[in-house]
Amino acid sequence: MVIMTTTSSLTFLPVLERIAEEIGRTPGRGRPADYIPALAARDPRSFGMAVAELDGTVYGVGEWRQPFSTQSITKVFTLALELAREGDELWEHVGREPSGNPFNSLVQLEYENGIPRNPFINAGALVVTDRLQTRTGDAADTLLAFLRAESGNPDLDFDRQIAASETAHGDRNAALAHFMKSYGNIENAVPTLLFEYFRQCSIAASCADLALATTFLARHGICADGTRLLTRSQAKQINAIMLTCGTYDAAGDFAYRVGLPGKSGVGGGIIAVVPGRCTLCVWSPGLDERGNSVAGVAALDRFTTLTGLSVF
Repeated sequence: MVIMTTTSSLTFLPVLERIAEEIGRTPGRGRPADYIPALAARDPRSFGMAVAELDGTVYGVGEWRQPFSTQSITKVFTLALELAREGDELWEHVGREPSGNPFNSLVQLEYENGIPRNPFINAGALVVTDRLQTRTGDAADTLLAFLRAESGNPDLDFDRQIAASETAHGDRNAALAHFMKSYGNIENAVPTLLFEYFRQCSIAASCADLALATTFLARHGICADGTRLLTRSQAKQINAIMLTCGTYDAAGDFAYRVGLPGKSGVGGGIIAVVPGRCTLCVWSPGLDERGNSVAGVAALDRFTTLTGLSVF
C-alpha cells in the first residue's frame, strides 16, 4: 500500500528540496542516449527525485511522478525474481565481478567461455532474462506484474515505441545472445529472448514507482505485502552486486561518491538502497560518457553527504 505525502514523516523532504535547488543551478547535464532514437529527444534538464521509506511512505521533488524509460534498472528486478526461483545455481551461468568494460562489450565473453562477468552488463542481463523466460514462459510480463505489485501502480506498462526502437537498433545485443548461445549459456531461441529483453527494458515508470518497487531490498527481501521474496542473504548479495557493478564501468567512482548500492539505466534513472532505512530513485536524462545520469549521480552524492547515510 502506498501512503501519500500528507501526514507521513517526510524525513528527507528538506534534503530533497535542497538538492533540487542545487541541481537546478548546475550547468552541464550531459546528453540523452542517442543510440536509442526514442530516447534522444529527452530534455537533459528534466529532474525528479523520490524517497520511499520502509512503510510505503513516498515523497519527492521535481518531476518525481513523471514516467521515464527504466532501461537497465529493470535488471535488478529480473535478477531478484530469478535468484528467488533458482538460487545459487544461477551463479554457474553469470558471474559477480565488475567487468571494467562498457555494458554492451563483447570482449570478455570469448576468453571466459560465454559466461558474462555480472548480471548488470547486457550479456549478463540477457542470461538472467533467458533463465527467467524458461521458468515462467513470459519473463517481461512476470517482471511487469512484480513492479505493479511492489509500486502499487497497476498502470505501469511497456512503452512500445521504445521497445520497437531498441529492436530496430539491437544488433549488438543480438550478437551477444548468439555468441552465448554458441557456448550453451542461452536456452531459448534468440529472437524470443530479444523480444522479452527489449520489452523488459522498455517499461516506463516514475521515480515514485521505482523507489517503492525497490524497497524489498531495503527490507532485506520482504515484499510490500509482507511476503518474503529473497532470503536476507540473497538480498545482501543483490545489494553487493549493485554496489560493485550497478553503474556500468563507473561503479568504483559511484561507490566512492555515493556509497550506496545503485543501478542506473540509460533512460536517465538511478535507483539506490539504504539497507534497513529507505530507497531512492532519481531521474535526469542527460548522461555522461559511461551512460550514467550526470545530475542523478550528483544528486545521490549530495544526499549521502547531507544525511550521512551510506553503507560505509
